[in-house]
Amino acid sequence: MAQGGQETRPRGRRWRLIAATLLFGAGYAIANRFQLTQSVAYRLAAGDPQSALTAFLFLAFQAAILMAALFLFPRRWAAALLTLAGGSILINLGYSQIVGALLDAGSLAWLLAETAQAGNAAGEFGAELLWVAAQVAAALALFVAARTLARGAATMPWGRAIAAMLPILLVVPGALYRHAAVWPEAAERNLYGLGWDLATAPPPPARAPVTLKPAARADTPRHIVWVIDESVAEAPFRRLIAPTIAHVPHSDFGIAAAMGHCSAPAQVALRSGVDVRRVSAATDLRATPSIWAYAQAAGYRTLLIDGQTSGAPQNLMLPPERALIDDYRPMPGGIDTDLKIADALNAAMKGGGRSFTFAVLRGVHFQYRDHYPEGAIAADSPVRRQYDAALSWSKRRFFARLLAGVDRETVAIVYTSDHGQNLTPGALPHCSREAVADEFRVPLLAFLPAGEAARHAGAPRRGHSTSQIFPATLAWMGYDPAAVAARYDEDLTQPTARYVWFGRTVIPTGGDTAIDVTAGPRFPGG
Repeated sequence: MAQGGQETRPRGRRWRLIAATLLFGAGYAIANRFQLTQSVAYRLAAGDPQSALTAFLFLAFQAAILMAALFLFPRRWAAALLTLAGGSILINLGYSQIVGALLDAGSLAWLLAETAQAGNAAGEFGAELLWVAAQVAAALALFVAARTLARGAATMPWGRAIAAMLPILLVVPGALYRHAAVWPEAAERNLYGLGWDLATAPPPPARAPVTLKPAARADTPRHIVWVIDESVAEAPFRRLIAPTIAHVPHSDFGIAAAMGHCSAPAQVALRSGVDVRRVSAATDLRATPSIWAYAQAAGYRTLLIDGQTSGAPQNLMLPPERALIDDYRPMPGGIDTDLKIADALNAAMKGGGRSFTFAVLRGVHFQYRDHYPEGAIAADSPVRRQYDAALSWSKRRFFARLLAGVDRETVAIVYTSDHGQNLTPGALPHCSREAVADEFRVPLLAFLPAGEAARHAGAPRRGHSTSQIFPATLAWMGYDPAAVAARYDEDLTQPTARYVWFGRTVIPTGGDTAIDVTAGPRFPGG
């Protein structure tokens, strides 16, 4: 009997170790379900079994290292490991659940640039994020159960050699991912690998100097203002807001194409200026002179007003660009932010001197119910009704307050939005994985002195891109119109020379010098 009992105990321990491994595998599959789906299942479905096998084996290798560390580490080390792994898994699952793509360096840089919208995202995607939290909790619970079962089945070895070796092994997959043809980096670790890529990336290049010389003309506007709204789609603007300014003389350029369906890339492109005829994946918008440098060279004081943040400038504004701004004013103020900005702009345009102002409005970013007074419409109103209410409240009296008492012969004002909105129920409103045209359709208006307004009177109402704002503005500042059109794009009197739009990776990130850019004759999004 004793001999039989001795045989049963090792067999029972083996089964418990097998069960612990299976529990760990289940937790790992939950944590890496998007990596498994997109890098293994999709590759198989596409008839690429070699790539699918490479991805599966690399994930298995990463899983084996994590499991060994989890089973062998002492309690405190294991707790720290699970905390770090859980944080990375949470960000990965949250991003992939909402966007439908794997996290990469460009996407992480974009997330960091969009931190001001974290509260809006939490409100809009609350159900999805609860599901993400449940998945993370399940994965971590399975990891803890696996560790408990494994350590109860056998005495785990520990010593200085193991204590030194395991941390090294934990970072080996990150090094392999960056220097060998293996993928993907697993969800429990890639947040830190990508963070390292961003932290160790070369510093942004110096901005190129302005080589064009502005003419000293007396008829250039004293104040030039770019008003960049947030998430304002062209069709709702045309229906709800355009009638309220029909009596105000202005130039309406109809449907324009945004240069991105996410805020950060769209605004980086606006500020940097884009050579639409020659832009490519090798383009580095960090190295252009930027609108600020052109404005200063033409004798304009530069001002940035941001109604979305109370801290440092957002939307990937790096130090070399920030250094070109004479006055930065964060100006968040709740649902009345845009009216307060209108008042500030109005006062600036009545002041002396010459100024160029880039004003970022609060606009109507999801969740839309945060942008109008509680009770203004029924709480369970459909998303389009919420959007209409938010837009109507945001822009009520905005243009009247902006223009009140302003000498229109001394100012040039451009109004547009960073991107449009997809208001289809259940769809990601913007910054989706497979962008649709509505995410790019934005209004484009200008309030110009009479002479410039007459020159733009025959401009087409279709075929424009927000890329044309840059060369048009340089011409207003006194730069040679033909020279700036050749260097960037046609001005607003003509259609764009070429549609261009940028994805999340609008500037080089980490060790990757290629950016995400698409260019062609067709309106973005199909």
